[in-house]
Amino acid sequence: MRTYEQDAKTLELPWPFTGRADELELVRGALTAGRPGIVVTGPAGRGKTRLITEAVRGTDHARVTGTPEARDLPLAAFAHLLPDTVSLHRAVRALSGVRLLVVDDAQLLDETSAALVHQLAVQGRTRLVVAAADGPPAPGAVSRLWTGELLPRLALDPLSPEDTAQLLAGAGLEPLTVRRLHQACRGDLRLLRDLVTALTGSGRLTPVPDTGEHAWRGPLPVTPAVRERLAPALERSGPGERDALERLAFAEPLPLPVDELDLDVLERLEADGLIDVDDQGAVSLAHPLHGAALRATAGRLRARRLARAPFAHGPALDAEQHTLVRRMDRLDVRPVPTPAGEWLVAQGGPLPAGYAEVRARFARLRGELREAAAWAREGLRETPSHGGCLRELALAEGTPGEVTEPDGVHALYTAVRLGEPGRAAGRLPAGSVFARHADALAHGDGPALDRAAQALAERGFLLYAAEAHAQAVRVHRDPRAARLSRTRAVALARRCQGARTPALAGLVLGELTARQRQIVTLAAAGLSNREIAERLTLSVRTVGNHLYSAYTRLGTGDRGALPWLADVPERETA
Repeated sequence: MRTYEQDAKTLELPWPFTGRADELELVRGALTAGRPGIVVTGPAGRGKTRLITEAVRGTDHARVTGTPEARDLPLAAFAHLLPDTVSLHRAVRALSGVRLLVVDDAQLLDETSAALVHQLAVQGRTRLVVAAADGPPAPGAVSRLWTGELLPRLALDPLSPEDTAQLLAGAGLEPLTVRRLHQACRGDLRLLRDLVTALTGSGRLTPVPDTGEHAWRGPLPVTPAVRERLAPALERSGPGERDALERLAFAEPLPLPVDELDLDVLERLEADGLIDVDDQGAVSLAHPLHGAALRATAGRLRARRLARAPFAHGPALDAEQHTLVRRMDRLDVRPVPTPAGEWLVAQGGPLPAGYAEVRARFARLRGELREAAAWAREGLRETPSHGGCLRELALAEGTPGEVTEPDGVHALYTAVRLGEPGRAAGRLPAGSVFARHADALAHGDGPALDRAAQALAERGFLLYAAEAHAQAVRVHRDPRAARLSRTRAVALARRCQGARTPALAGLVLGELTARQRQIVTLAAAGLSNREIAERLTLSVRTVGNHLYSAYTRLGTGDRGALPWLADVPERETA
């Protein structure tokens, strides 16, 4: 789903509304007849306003917004809906005819406005969609909307890495830059927009050869939004605390032992939520943005004195590489922390090709194909002829069977992914998840394939899990089971950065009529219903009806899933 309606508090053109399919359905469901509405909460910048705007689009509704300037003026937020002077009781009566009321920034409402919202919820004639930011306490009448169970509450999580990547798809950024931005912003979409704008306008993005993408390496641009988020941490800093924060910033990515810093200072910083202390007594900054911002604002002489020598991170890099290899040998590619490697890439330092090869392989096995290619390119930057990185780049950009796998187990397992389990019969590790997948496919056992897919996903093999579910679709005898497998395959494939493999190709479009296949293919390529109608000389309503029927057969209601179902590339965001 994409929308380009501009809103003062949301991402500007051409950023699309991305992800949040489950949350959008939940909010829309709360607006149906007989429902009281919903409260959406979360930190500032998380996308509450944008989500609600999408949910109420096309409906008849009124909107009020709390502001800091009017917090002490009774009913100021409702001034455009009420007479100049009105009591709370009369205000409730005056608004009883409003069927849907959106209340934004409810934590900033004056007490009378908050009481009015609460009374409307108690009365129950007006459905309410309320957005309230975490942080400073909201008026009691607002918080009682959910603590008193008048309205259900949706606590908005950050966008996932996959949805963040989709949001930034039109910015032409390479995957490691997208990952860095996602980690730095922690779900703050306004900060994300601010950083991307600063990077694109400051010349800090460098082209990545042969990709058409750009990379961010080096320090953080200290924008006004960055300073705004850094200010509370520095304003609370007492004697010695700023010094400790800067020492921690320049120690990254490695934590410092507690005994290297003043314990009283650390206790105050921990109480303020500015540092983390792990079970081994190592100390690090709690927010990734703080370290980057503190390094960027330090003077040159202080930075030179506090900075660690590059070789100080060598042992940590070796340890990360060893951990990744061990996990892959155990057929387990669930995420593990790798701060040293990510820090070295972010700083633009030379990345050892051996480490880059291992990181690329680990990402590829997880189905993160674009990241795998990016890690391989990082290794080739310093060692252009490194065979391992060249092979990983080819594997990430190709299809199964085109390039020989370096590992015997994975080379055998490629035959299973290609639908030829007989070639690997009896040769995969006994009892392993790969062997279970091969056995289920050989016996044409749909439920067993779904179980193998679940086990693969639990171990981090998301692409392999998607392929196993897709194979289950073709052998299930129960149409409902096939639709469920298809939905799971699509959901996993969406997390695999545009992977195209034989098992996923043209996923079950054969169940559709010829007209439905035609319309779904165009929708998957990014055309709107109106554009499809104009191309096929149909009415917009007819296109919508065909898509609805197709969604029902395909087991999905998500337009964003169509490229994986139709096996066509997504159209670039304009």
